[in-house]
This record gives sequence, C-alpha cells and structure tokens, in this order.
Amino acid sequence: MQRTPLIAANWKMNGSAALAEQMTATLAGLPLDKVSVVVCPPATLLARFSNKGGFALGGQTLSHESSGAYTGEISAELLQEAGASYVIVGHSERRTLNFESDALVAAKLTQAVAAGLTPILCVGESLQQRRQEKTQQVIAQQLDAVYASQPELLLKSVIAYEPIWAIGTGESATPQQAQATHAFIRQHLAQYDAQAAETVKLLYGGSVNADNCAALFQQADIDGALVGGASLKPAEFAQICLAVTKGAKE
Repeated sequence: MQRTPLIAANWKMNGSAALAEQMTATLAGLPLDKVSVVVCPPATLLARFSNKGGFALGGQTLSHESSGAYTGEISAELLQEAGASYVIVGHSERRTLNFESDALVAAKLTQAVAAGLTPILCVGESLQQRRQEKTQQVIAQQLDAVYASQPELLLKSVIAYEPIWAIGTGESATPQQAQATHAFIRQHLAQYDAQAAETVKLLYGGSVNADNCAALFQQADIDGALVGGASLKPAEFAQICLAVTKGAKE
C-alpha cells in the first residue's frame, strides 16, 4: 500500500520571524506534490508564516481542555485559529520534563481530533529501557493508552517513533533498528484496526539529518520523519523533504 510520505519539522523553543520567512521561501521553491510537509514552530510564530509555501503548520503541544483557567496553556481551537492543522502530542520532552502521563497524552490526542487537528503521537523508549530489552513493552503501553479504548482515532492520527536516546544526541537508530520497531508498531496497531494500521503514517524521529535520511526512508514501514535540529536549517530540511520522495514505496 502506498502512503504519502510526511516530513514534520519540530522547532522546539527555537526560531524567529526571519526564519519563518526563510523557511516559507525555501519550501515554496520545492516540488511538494509527492510529500506532505508540516512545520511546527513555537505557537507565537504560527501567524508569521505565509500560506504560499505549499506546507501545513502544526503546534508542538496542546491542552487537554478546550478552554478555561489554564494559564500558559494553548487549546486545539486556538492552534487551529492561528493556522495549525497538525499538533505534536506526547513528545518525549513533554513526557519527561513536564511529567505528562500516558493518560494525559491520550486526553490531549482526543482533544486534538475532536477539534479537527491531526495529532502526531510520539512514542519511544529510553536508553535504559532499550538496554533492558523493554522497547516493545514501553511502546505497546504508550499506544494502548490511546487506542485500546478509542481505536477509531487511529485513522485520524500520525505516529512518530522517537527513541529518546537518539534525540538531540547526534546518535540515530540504524535503518534496520528503526524498521524493526516501526514494523512492530504497525503489527501492534493491527489489533485495533487492521486496515487503519496499514494506512497510518509512521515517522522516525531521532537526530534525522540530510546524511542519514535516505537510508531510513528506504525502509518498508518508515513513511517520513519528525525532524528536530535539522529543521532549523531550511536548506537541509529541504534536502530531507526531497529525499523522502525518492524513497517513496509502493
């Protein structure tokens, strides 16, 4: 089954209005008919992007509530009003630094879908968990928390596997390691909805750059990437977007 590749940029707490303009100009010159591209800048920069680049915008997180007395939070509706159509949910930095539980991540994803945003659900294991051979156990638990009781949300989701030990470290899982975990994810998702499991896009996120992306995109179950540091360099991010179209699989 052919799945349109997706490349998502996660700027984290970086960027500027000038970078937003530069990214728009760079992507506007690319043939993006065979790949979906999403840029997730800090929420304050969403409105600084023009709509001329042929790409979508996303938030980096959202509240589990639609509105109310939640100082500093941002709702799905506010993200949508600012121009977002995607939102990252359950990134490892949010799970670790902001103590987001599996239950909270599930509530956020539900809120995103209800508002019409496409959630990019992040799952992945720490280095210690990998060494203890708990990768599949950890990821299964993270997936079950969201989809076991709400399998209908799978068709409306994107899932990103991000080995925590490879985020921002310069280390990346080998293409074979990444593929093995992606294959497990797709197999595990099939118990909720076999057809949706074949349709859902699975992204790899873990120090993806222009040098290692091509080999990753050749893998059968890797449909794109969630890109961190390299997405702050428009020219390199553009190379990654073009590389995924060359590795597109039937």
